[in-house]
Amino acid sequence: MDITNVDSVAAPPPENQNKAIVNTLYKGLASGDTATVAGLIATDLEWWFHGPQNCHHMMKMLTGKCSTTAFKFEPRSIDAIDECVIVEGWEGAQVYWVHVWTLKDGVITQFREYFNTWLTVKDLRPFGCSSSTTLWQSHPRDLTKRSLPGLMFAI
Repeated sequence: MDITNVDSVAAPPPENQNKAIVNTLYKGLASGDTATVAGLIATDLEWWFHGPQNCHHMMKMLTGKCSTTAFKFEPRSIDAIDECVIVEGWEGAQVYWVHVWTLKDGVITQFREYFNTWLTVKDLRPFGCSSSTTLWQSHPRDLTKRSLPGLMFAI
């Protein structure tokens, strides 16, 4: 008889757990499950926005200023880098968004919303060299010929 030691099972990397939490957030938003969404987000969520002023769609959903059906966020990619989860989506040639969620101990504590903005994520932590490494870049297929402002997010 083979008995497996439960303690020897390695926990999934925090990045995978964070991706799963953020994925649950989007599923909760899509289904209107506000209890699940509220349980994933810190009550003192730090929020930052870049884009046209009338496009605060996610923050309007999170604060209850609009219904979860007013704007549909359908993630096209979800990537994790350390404690950050980057979610990207687009709808045709006019709408492009990137969300950067920061998690601590399984709770979303920070949210950065970029609407119609190209984003580059760079690692600027000192490692004894003068160059930085690009960790992630916007890559929407439908918007490659469109001119959008660009920003850099530093880790």
